[in-house]
Amino acid sequence: MLAMSNLSSSSSSSSSSSSSSDQPSSASGPVASTPITRAVLEIDEYASGLGWDQPARLFALVDTARLRSDEPELATQLGLDDGSTPAPLTPVEQDEIPAGTPLDEFLATIAWPGAVAGCAITVERLMLPPSAEASVPEDLDESALVDWVAKHPDRQEVRMTVAVLRDGTRDSALRLREKDSPTQVLTGAGLVPGLAEALAATFEA
Repeated sequence: MLAMSNLSSSSSSSSSSSSSSDQPSSASGPVASTPITRAVLEIDEYASGLGWDQPARLFALVDTARLRSDEPELATQLGLDDGSTPAPLTPVEQDEIPAGTPLDEFLATIAWPGAVAGCAITVERLMLPPSAEASVPEDLDESALVDWVAKHPDRQEVRMTVAVLRDGTRDSALRLREKDSPTQVLTGAGLVPGLAEALAATFEA
């Protein structure tokens, strides 16, 4: 289920949240052994339902118990009071990231209120397999490198979902377009360290 609520100080219009009461199982994909992993996989599943060629999406991660206590009306809208056991963290999608704004510059404008336990982002990128990295020219600037990778025959499209909590806990999920299946999603805390650091910095203001 997806609902919307604006929680970051850089936005001013509505946003959206996903909530699920069913624990992901190994039969359908990676096992969600921790609350943050469960949130990452929930966001990955939501993004998968939207299809590919999508813009980056930013989420606040809110403590579900606190949300039910402090915002009962919103919790009702999200279906968190229906008697089922909700996930510990509720992802709340924020306003759309402005088109043309570099992701690092946009994240530098974010500051979260105390009610937000963490944040997450899902973004699509082109990547090269390790076997092709040795052939990358050394004299390319960032723009030229992006163009070079986009034209490489071995390029792969990947959706990265990265989440960070206030206490520094982090996790991420990678899904390749050519292997677009829940059973093929790779999870791990250190898969996208640069993006995780950028998200962590939004809690340092």
